[in-house]
Amino acid sequence: MRKLDTKLMTSILSKLNINTNVKWNLSPKEIEEICIQEGSAKKTNLGAIAVDTGKFTGRAPKDRYIVEDSETKEKVWWGDINKPFPEENFNKLKEKIISHLNTKKEIYARNCYACANEKYQLNITVISESAWASLFAYNMFLRPKKEDEIQETNWTIICAPSFHSNPKEDKTRKENFAIISFKNKEIIIGGTAYTGEIKKGIFSVLNFLLPIKNNVLSMHCSANIGSKNDTALFFGLSGTGKTTLSAHKQRKLIGDDEHGWDQNSIFNFEGGCYAKCIDLSFEKEPDIYSAIKNGALLENVCFKNNSNEIDFSDGTKTENTRVSYPIHHIQNIAKPSMGNTPKNIFFLTADAFGVLPPVSKLKPNQAMFHFISGYTAKVAGTEEGVVEPEATFSTCFGAPFMPLHPTVYAKMLSAKIQENKVNVWLINTGWISGPYGVGYRIKLNHTRSIIEAALNGDLNDIEYESDKIFGLKIPISCPNVPSEILKPWKTWKNTNDYKKQAEKLAILFNKNFEKFNTVSEKEILLGGPILKN
Repeated sequence: MRKLDTKLMTSILSKLNINTNVKWNLSPKEIEEICIQEGSAKKTNLGAIAVDTGKFTGRAPKDRYIVEDSETKEKVWWGDINKPFPEENFNKLKEKIISHLNTKKEIYARNCYACANEKYQLNITVISESAWASLFAYNMFLRPKKEDEIQETNWTIICAPSFHSNPKEDKTRKENFAIISFKNKEIIIGGTAYTGEIKKGIFSVLNFLLPIKNNVLSMHCSANIGSKNDTALFFGLSGTGKTTLSAHKQRKLIGDDEHGWDQNSIFNFEGGCYAKCIDLSFEKEPDIYSAIKNGALLENVCFKNNSNEIDFSDGTKTENTRVSYPIHHIQNIAKPSMGNTPKNIFFLTADAFGVLPPVSKLKPNQAMFHFISGYTAKVAGTEEGVVEPEATFSTCFGAPFMPLHPTVYAKMLSAKIQENKVNVWLINTGWISGPYGVGYRIKLNHTRSIIEAALNGDLNDIEYESDKIFGLKIPISCPNVPSEILKPWKTWKNTNDYKKQAEKLAILFNKNFEKFNTVSEKEILLGGPILKN
């Protein structure tokens, strides 16, 4: 790890009034030993340690706030996602959480940074109550080179899972919270040990700072690069195949989740991966499985017969089992984690209604519409009360982390697409021949063949047909893909049933977009379904 200037260490602790013993920049091996010795972690058969995050096994988006101050008042898109928090209460709550940490025998601190492109480097200090949260920070953020010395820090994260707020007094919804202060350049997290709050806190910060201050488009997507230096981006919500489809034997991984796009490059924000591992196997995901070794951190996994052998199929604790590991645990990666301006962009959706085509090529206004919509679907049985396909819309494929209005990101994306003549594809990795429970899920090898054809240019100069409900351009053929599945209405037993289901989804698209109608150009609105409700 890069050395931390002693004066800076003292300055950080003095500024925060931290007066307990702080262990700085421990190695993964040192952290593993501490966690195993204190009983907070278990060594697994694959070499990684495993921890339980307690009550919270996922993020709590309803308890994530942004301090409303002079930096944010006129810029943040306030609402259900970006909830304002009083500046005075943030400062009081920070004092409480620091007082809580000062009662601990020792706490942990790590210096790291975000953004592989040095022009936008954001230095971060993560102060945590638990040692394994410091390991998570080591894995997920970029690790400074040993020979360099950090002389300043830009942002500080303070994480104390065992501290609980007083909702009535502290103005939080519940006892847990994650609050961002752009004026203070601080994030405080309490009442939850789920480490994803640390990762997504900094992502939210970058989604605010980069577009405004640097004219850089921040994106919730994976990225890879081919032998001809052709970069591809993969946008998609959980379960759509973002990580799976960006893993490619002939293409190097730039990153699996968070990226920036400036004038000339795509660059990873992170230094690691935070992958789901429910039902994980070497056969399904060889890269992720092989990355689970010494230094990786597993969360909320179960074990076979009280042994240390991981049972990846067991979702008793949560379906959101996770593993974090540094990106160098993956063999086929870009070094540094950067690539050229993309040639192809893929919007991934797992359509459980069974009506979207496996592949369609989007016009610029359609790209903006679908980017702002961020559609996928929940299937019956995945959550309590979900008994039939349920449309899910997450603006910019990452609504919980976007502080600015979605059209800010959409307009930047549209300008870059048109300036660089980027192909944009809508890829359905979900169902055809009927909705979930009736139809079948599109085979992964067919989706891979579609991605391959798009990357190779095989879909550039062929005939397309437009569907009559969504207005999508569908190729009439694709190498190694049965032509009959390209037009989903032909896979249904009853065409009228298809039409009813497609119209239902089209209406949901348009209804969701109503909240953007007053701030979106007519051209964007024309990128949606042809059917109007």
